[in-house]
Amino acid sequence: MSGNSFANEDVMDDYMSALLSDDAVLEDVQRQSVEQLLKTAPAPRTEPFIEPEVETVETVPAIAKVLEPKVEKKLATIKTPSKVIVPVIPKGEFQVLLFEVAGMTLAVPLTELGGIHQIESINPLFGKPAWFKGVLLHREEKFNVVDTAKWVMPEKSAEKLAESTKYQYLIVLGESGWGLSCESLVATETLLPDDVKWRNVEGSRPWLSGMVKKKMCALMNVQQLINMLNQGLSSND
Repeated sequence: MSGNSFANEDVMDDYMSALLSDDAVLEDVQRQSVEQLLKTAPAPRTEPFIEPEVETVETVPAIAKVLEPKVEKKLATIKTPSKVIVPVIPKGEFQVLLFEVAGMTLAVPLTELGGIHQIESINPLFGKPAWFKGVLLHREEKFNVVDTAKWVMPEKSAEKLAESTKYQYLIVLGESGWGLSCESLVATETLLPDDVKWRNVEGSRPWLSGMVKKKMCALMNVQQLINMLNQGLSSND
């Protein structure tokens, strides 16, 4: 547990309550609504406008023949849905790595883990989203570093935690070249499928496979997470 957990207690309590209550993960726990905390407006991704077709209609009035153009406008905004990668629910025991970010515990399946590296220096890049910290060089490899607190949490909450969040490790996601920065490595845990409250990933937050009930932590859908990062999307898009 990092030393700043108690300072961030109110913010993290609100956020974890929202994750749990959104899909009725723990039905016996009643939590206050945090709709304003999680309410975000994703930037719409639209197709180019379709040029309007102009059709000339001939009418014959009583006095004279007039050509009156009839314009049919087709300016509908079309949203391009992002394909959701559904996680495979294990049939038996599986292991996860638990790590901590800004007082929040997250979990990734060990089968989706590409490695763990200590963060020494990060080369920043301009023109990237706020959650993109930069590039970490490790031997001959380059990893894109995600500011996990800014990616997972709403913008206002992340701003409150930015100063006290001290990243030490990079959790590499498979062979994608993406890595989640974290403050501390908690432990590895062996779980059964029933230990997780699996959720419908086609709803909000498709990067969230479910909640580990006894740990009250989020189990991440790594393949969907990689898919979103490749598109430059945050958790709220």
